[in-house]
Amino acid sequence: MKAEKGKTARYLREKQGVPEHVKEELKEFNRIKRAITGALEQEELTIAQLAERLQMPLHEVTYHLLTLVKYGVVATGKIDEMDEYYSYKLVK
Repeated sequence: MKAEKGKTARYLREKQGVPEHVKEELKEFNRIKRAITGALEQEELTIAQLAERLQMPLHEVTYHLLTLVKYGVVATGKIDEMDEYYSYKLVK
């Protein structure tokens, strides 16, 4: 008998529920993801440029941006003339 995909996770979610703080953290991550991808639709940007444009701390932008790189939403672009900073771009 073939198990239905995701059945166990769905059962646990229904039985235990999803804590409110987890829901809020997911909403915040999705908000930041949309902000980053929206900014990168225009042009390639460095982490510092993204932080300035989004008015977010550098460490938060770095964390979220590298998460998006890990999952293939964003890719590393060009490196600047001084070989110091990479720009990032959307994966199309």
